[in-house]
Amino acid sequence: MRYLVVIMLSLASLFGGGCNKDYSAAAGNTNTYNKGSNTTDNTKGNKMKIKIGSNTFNATLFDNATANAFKAMLPLTLNMDELNGNEKKYDFSNTLPTNSANPKTINSGDLMIWEGNTLVLFYKTFPTSYRYTRLGRIDDPSGLEAAVRSGSVTVTFELD
Repeated sequence: MRYLVVIMLSLASLFGGGCNKDYSAAAGNTNTYNKGSNTTDNTKGNKMKIKIGSNTFNATLFDNATANAFKAMLPLTLNMDELNGNEKKYDFSNTLPTNSANPKTINSGDLMIWEGNTLVLFYKTFPTSYRYTRLGRIDDPSGLEAAVRSGSVTVTFELD
């Protein structure tokens, strides 16, 4: 039943069905994969590109309501802020549907949502006690940490 509600809310937000959510991103706009949780994270051809400066990373979106809502927002160019020396983040003005779980370990290249409205792109691997909803992950995160550098960075997300 919970999944039905999430799907219905997601569809309502995508088609304007009574939810006053604006998923548009303003100019000046952070993620882990562990098969142990969020078991609906199957991938089904949801390929996208993440561009950071002159670097382009291929990524795969998971098959869940959160990723579907995010996908409907693409393409997006966001100014993502540095956080904790291991991630870049952007706070949307509205929330996306979530199914949060603790992944135990964050991996470099993970793309997630925290607290329903914070997009997080992780560029380091580390243990965590926080709860996230998985969006997807960069297929090969080699060079990601060098690409994001320190401070804020402009990141473009687009479907492949």
